[in-house]
Amino acid sequence: MRIKIINPNTTQSFTDALQTLADRVSRPDTEILAVSPATGPASIESFYDEALSVPGVLEEIAKGDREENIDAYVLACFGDPGLYAARELTDKPVLGIAEAAFHMAVMSGAYFTIVTTAPRVRFMTEHLVNRYGFSEQCKNIRTTPMKVLDLATSPDTAIAKVIAECQLAIKEDHAEAIVLGCAGMSQYREYIEQQIGIPVIDGTVAAVKLCEAMVDMKLGTSKVLTFSWPRPEMAPQGRQLNIA
Repeated sequence: MRIKIINPNTTQSFTDALQTLADRVSRPDTEILAVSPATGPASIESFYDEALSVPGVLEEIAKGDREENIDAYVLACFGDPGLYAARELTDKPVLGIAEAAFHMAVMSGAYFTIVTTAPRVRFMTEHLVNRYGFSEQCKNIRTTPMKVLDLATSPDTAIAKVIAECQLAIKEDHAEAIVLGCAGMSQYREYIEQQIGIPVIDGTVAAVKLCEAMVDMKLGTSKVLTFSWPRPEMAPQGRQLNIA
């Protein structure tokens, strides 16, 4: 099978890291294609950044169906930007890393804490937790005094801050699992887990493994109502819609 990981920002080092990680954790018969859109923000740290990233995400979905024979898609940004619109554009599975991580977290422990980046994203993350129905299981959302790009430019310092918040989550929140709230943290999941001693869930790995399961089960995106195809006049150029 072919799984396309779409990094909605344009920072190539993040995309390369996602490719390496996914190649390592995916099955031998799974081919991973990690991409960034041609245009968009360098990092996503606000609602404005999210909005700017969505057109590029949708173009990569359309391209995947039109040219690349993709079987499933992963949106590798913790805000899951454009997730529902992307599901309208394809009948293949489309998973956001936040949604995938939350589901995996509650199968690892009764309660989880999210450790994410700058305080500005707290409100955005609260919306995700509420939208996906995990308010009761999510103990806390812990932000760290750093920007997303710090994970690329100063990874040792950035991950030390993440680990410190994880340790506080265990002590103060009684968290039983940690959800990493940024795709830039993905490559450090195993190291963080070794340092803190409880399950650490990275949404990129969770989404890739869930995509493999969905493709095996021949589960796609239902087109019966909510995620039915876009109106023909709104479809991306060259996209053939299977509308009855």
